[in-house]
Amino acid sequence: MATAEVISMPPAVTAPPQSRMIAAEDLWKTYDMGSEQQVHALRGVNLRIERGEYVAIMGPSGSGKSTLMNLIGCLDTPTKGEYWLNGQLVSELDDDELARIRNKEIGFVFQTFNLLARATALHNVELPLIYAGVPTEQRIERAKAALIAVGMGSRMTHKPNELSGGQRQRVAVARALVNKPSIILADEPTGNLDSQTGSEIMALFDSLHREGNTIVLVTHEHDIAEYAHRVVHIKDGVVERDERKK
Repeated sequence: MATAEVISMPPAVTAPPQSRMIAAEDLWKTYDMGSEQQVHALRGVNLRIERGEYVAIMGPSGSGKSTLMNLIGCLDTPTKGEYWLNGQLVSELDDDELARIRNKEIGFVFQTFNLLARATALHNVELPLIYAGVPTEQRIERAKAALIAVGMGSRMTHKPNELSGGQRQRVAVARALVNKPSIILADEPTGNLDSQTGSEIMALFDSLHREGNTIVLVTHEHDIAEYAHRVVHIKDGVVERDERKK
């Protein structure tokens, strides 16, 4: 097993260098529970992720890792602080602008696959391109190429109920890749898979990283986090430690 070293967090900056894929500065997320009660899910998180990195965000249930994932994925906005993605300040965008950024910059892979049950693998992979307004012929070509890239070239016309769990997740990975996003954001991607199939999916992520993709993996499992080259540990809404493998 590779050893790891604890690295100190970089100092806060007013604007991130263009080489920084992700730059979060003093991120807070507070939920109002009523009766003047508030829950601070994040408490001033600072995080920098470089282009081409493979990072796991790890923490127990209630640590704030899912909240951080939602902010990184532009699914939510911080209560306080700044979040830069690929050189753009996205923490102050409205819902429509966030949706556009999500579709352009982020490829999501979820534990539950999130595939349309009545659609073929090909059509599921096409969806981000439909939202982006890509012409029919071009999007079919790109969707086919993405499915072939994840080993699903022979299953393009199959619907999710005709596929195994591992095959469904490969389709989900193809969908995440089809728009050529800035980052691939994977939330517990092996959570619904057996150990062997999970290992195959993680090997696929390794391959994607070697091809130059930036990957952010959210997990509570140590063996899954081990695949990443850097592990950011979240506890009680703060970064407890940040480890980079030697």
